[in-house]
Amino acid sequence: MAESVRAMQQKSWGTTGRLVSVIGQGTWYIDQGNHATAAAALRKGLDLGMNHIDTAEMYDDAELVVAEAITGRRDEVFLVSKVLPSNASRTGTIKACERSLSRMKTDRMDCYLLHWRGSYPLEDTVSALDQLKRDGKILSWGVSNFDADDMQEIYDIAGKGKIACNQVLYHLKERAIEHSVIPWCEQHDVTVTAYSPFGHSDFPSPRSEGGQVLQQIASARGVTPRQVALAFLTRKPAVVTIPKASSAVHAEENAGAGGLTLSADEIAQIDKAFPRGREPSHLPML
Repeated sequence: MAESVRAMQQKSWGTTGRLVSVIGQGTWYIDQGNHATAAAALRKGLDLGMNHIDTAEMYDDAELVVAEAITGRRDEVFLVSKVLPSNASRTGTIKACERSLSRMKTDRMDCYLLHWRGSYPLEDTVSALDQLKRDGKILSWGVSNFDADDMQEIYDIAGKGKIACNQVLYHLKERAIEHSVIPWCEQHDVTVTAYSPFGHSDFPSPRSEGGQVLQQIASARGVTPRQVALAFLTRKPAVVTIPKASSAVHAEENAGAGGLTLSADEIAQIDKAFPRGREPSHLPML
């Protein structure tokens, strides 16, 4: 697995100049099991070069697990959390950020996201995010679950170079963001963070046609089908992903995709097996 550490690709985080691992670490539901085991999995991920850890105030005690995992290692981590739309007023965003910082026992976040669009005016949320950045409590900010139209609206409010990322649902069976979201983000130097890259308990069965395609490519490469899936999803320079690992073994498997580059033929096979379909009227999200 040391080879995976050496091979871990990194990509630029928007226009910030910061680098993040192409394979990061998600934490949704990570607090549902043993906290010590979950924290150990995150630390194993850090050992393997997955420096990007993503969490949110909505994820119950996940921020507390993150705090345990990054103790003594804060400078190694690109740390991201999110504010709930119900807290995203000007004053509410600042208070929510301060709560998350306290829970994670750190003085700053590398990026802070609006979890999805709510009822508060985007102008108010942007104002709060800019204030948090000026105060050094966050080093960059972004959004989550924003369609291309939403991205253009907040871009017009914030200005060029302000929005670092857009975190969106993206897996082999849900490729809606390829129609408009990824092209918009590529054009405006915004990183796309793919969440739930294995689907929500819906990874292709090895007996399915698509699952067989993944297995064939994986066997030829000496990797796993999940590693092939992660490599496919991050094939574009603007895209990184944050699979969850509930154990050190899962963290090792995820990290093993960090240096895997698929051939044009392999990409074409997967594209055929998992067609992206038509662009939906509303952006899918979990």
